[in-house]
Amino acid sequence: MQGAGPEEAGLEREEAGEVARLISYAAILAVSIFLFFDARGLPTSRWEVLGAGAFPQLVFGLLSALSGLAIVGSLRKLSLAGASGFAAAAAGWLRRRYLVPVIAACFGGYLLAIPQVGFSVATFVFLLATQLVLAPRRWTSFLLALVVALLFSFGLNALFAEVFNVFLPRGA
Repeated sequence: MQGAGPEEAGLEREEAGEVARLISYAAILAVSIFLFFDARGLPTSRWEVLGAGAFPQLVFGLLSALSGLAIVGSLRKLSLAGASGFAAAAAGWLRRRYLVPVIAACFGGYLLAIPQVGFSVATFVFLLATQLVLAPRRWTSFLLALVVALLFSFGLNALFAEVFNVFLPRGA
């Protein structure tokens, strides 16, 4: 039994690209909706009739609308195979590009950890984890990742504190 022909492979690649675009449109929509509602909390002054959040709300509202339209267009371009075809295409895309969600999850965890454990510890763990995920599995690459993580976490914190008198978050 032979593999898929060039036409079928091209169709799969095109559909996987459309799934990737759909996922990115959904992420942009979610972030823009969050920022739209977050802009309502901007302080107002007595000189601004609309308030400080009016322009950001306009921008994020338009971005949300455009993202919604892009999602509809992307769903229309996907094959008519239905939800199972979409799920299979999304799962195939994630299998081939597993590093994208892994690094995104590491970065999300890093952003959530900074206020809790401080810049130095969160940055050290983030840099070490991402380098270990991306680097070849050798002792030399592990030692290099450890040195880079130490320099760019604790070393950068010391540089900012001692030279620039800027204190990075210390954690709770």
